[in-house]
Order: sequence, then C-alpha cells, then structure tokens
Amino acid sequence: MYASLSLYLSMASFALVASITPGPVNILVLGNSLQYGFKPSLRPVFGATAGFCLLFLLIGLGLNQLLIQMPQISLLIKWAGIVSLLYLAFKLATDNGKIGTATSKNTPSVMAGATLQWLNPKAWMASVAGMGAFISDGNTTLLVQFVGLYFIICFLSVACWAVAGAFLRRYLNNAVLVRRFNRCMAALLVASAFYLMMH
Repeated sequence: MYASLSLYLSMASFALVASITPGPVNILVLGNSLQYGFKPSLRPVFGATAGFCLLFLLIGLGLNQLLIQMPQISLLIKWAGIVSLLYLAFKLATDNGKIGTATSKNTPSVMAGATLQWLNPKAWMASVAGMGAFISDGNTTLLVQFVGLYFIICFLSVACWAVAGAFLRRYLNNAVLVRRFNRCMAALLVASAFYLMMH
C-alpha cells in the first residue's frame, strides 16, 4: 500500500530539515572532512545515516513505548549524549590542527558515526517526532518506506557538511587556522551540551 504524494513530500521535508540542520554529527563530519578530505569523511556519513535509520526503525516498531515506561533510560541517553558532546568538544579544542591524509590513523570510522547518532539527543527527538507525525497508526509498510526515504535524504544532507569541510580545507590550509576553526566548532558543541542540561 502506497501513501499519497503529498505525504511523501511531507516526510521528505521533515527528513531534510532534521538531517541538514546543525547538530553534533554534522559538526563531526565537517571537522573530519576539513582535516582528512571528502572521501574519508563519507565513512562517518554512512555510519551516521545507517545508525539513525536503525534507531528510527526501532522507534517506529515500539522502542518509544519502552522509553515511556522506563523514563530512566531516556535520562541515561540524555546524559550519555551530554558527555559525548563534551568529549568531542574537548577533542576538537585540543586538536593540533594539522591537516591529515586518508591514511592517517585517526581518520573517522563508520562505527563512530553510528555510535554518535545513538548518543545524539537530536536523533532521538527527531525519531520520536517523525514517528508521531507520520506513523502514529503503526502502518509497518509506510514505516519501511519512510525509513528508506529518510536514508537517502539523511545521507545526502550529512554529505553536504562533508562537501563544506572539503571546501574549507582549501582555504584553512595551516594549523593555526584549523585550530581556530576547531575551537569554534568545540564551542558550538559545548553550547549544545549546556542546552541539553537545561532541558
């Protein structure tokens, strides 16, 4: 059973806004692309997309009911996300700013992108909101279609941040400029962490 075109467009709009707006994953991808180039940064882009879509699917299949019944799990996820954001901020703020190569040991992994999504409160909120808005009747076919649509849009949206990082790589071509850029990104992550603490 297929939904109407207007519903698919609404789903696509939701996925685009949720995926392309600034968040911890996008900041991570931007920084990785700046330091290691576009191709290596596609690993965390894929990982983040796959990790989010798995979370999205599980929320749609009922994981959100478990969160409602056991609010301490939500609290644990929230604080794990805060710690994760602060750790990433620390890593960015203390980075030496040297531009790496695709063979560097610190190049990002698929698992890093996926793990960050599961610790990303924005991903949990987007999953719950998306399911509540579009799959409230538990239609499994529509859920699978939504997840497939979301995968494509999320991958392309997060990849845009990798493109931006690769573009900046041309101009921030010395360690001092990269360090300054990284500290700005670290400040954004700290601000995100404090926002979560207050809500």
